Amino acid sequence: MKATYEELLNSFIDNALKEDVGEGDHTSLSCIPDSAHGKAKLLVKERGIIAGIHVARSVFHKADDQLDIQIYIQDGSRIKPGDIVFDVTGNIHAILKTERLVLNILQRMSGIATKTAQYVKCLHGLKTKILDTRKTTPGVRFLEKEAVRIGGGYNHRMGLYDMIMIKDNHVDFAGGIRKAIEKTHTYLKRKNLDLKVEIEARNFREIEQILASGCVDRIMLDNFSIADTIIAVKMINGRFETESSGGITLDNIRAYAECGVDYISVGALTHHIKSLDLSLKAVK
Repeated sequence: MKATYEELLNSFIDNALKEDVGEGDHTSLSCIPDSAHGKAKLLVKERGIIAGIHVARSVFHKADDQLDIQIYIQDGSRIKPGDIVFDVTGNIHAILKTERLVLNILQRMSGIATKTAQYVKCLHGLKTKILDTRKTTPGVRFLEKEAVRIGGGYNHRMGLYDMIMIKDNHVDFAGGIRKAIEKTHTYLKRKNLDLKVEIEARNFREIEQILASGCVDRIMLDNFSIADTIIAVKMINGRFETESSGGITLDNIRAYAECGVDYISVGALTHHIKSLDLSLKAVK
């Protein structure tokens, strides 16, 4: 049975705290009384989109459900240096124990949301939607893909289980496009599964084979040039959804979208990310 979001989040937080705290936060234990209370603020040091606030709150409450979190800026909001996103008040040991985990989550998710928003902005006024990929950090995909949504993008698929994605290796191992599509639909019927089917095309010849076979929902145009994408979209002529992938950058993404594709998938949303600069500072 597939885990729920809350189950994934709880398991992630438990494992992350166990990894970081181990047998105890000896630094805090050695120099701060167990009963000491205090306050810290999340300070923004770089412009971007904030993401992961609700996750941070869950981390704090996992460590100590008596911690009080006052949120001033919500997920998806634009932030600038000097902004205070939230205050957390309560047991100082609990605050310090969660400090690095909270920052790691917020900085990573905010970096992804910020990068996604940059790509989305490039497509303003066009129908094309930005998709993420499976190029994610193992164990935290659900958070990274959430950050993409917060930044205005869309999730392609969560994993290998929620969509059929026939890529080049599947085609080659299956014995060709026609056989790959036929075997896929035989499998779906036998398993009584209702999953969308996407297939990758590497050239015009493969597009022609896919059009002849039919029975797919979307065609991915893999590493097509802009000129070839225009031709490919005309060939497909609205019979199936279209997706551009490979070699997409902030500099050329609008040109690809103007070719008329429905989706553009960008691995860089989660794969090549600079974390946003944030800090958790004690309030004296």
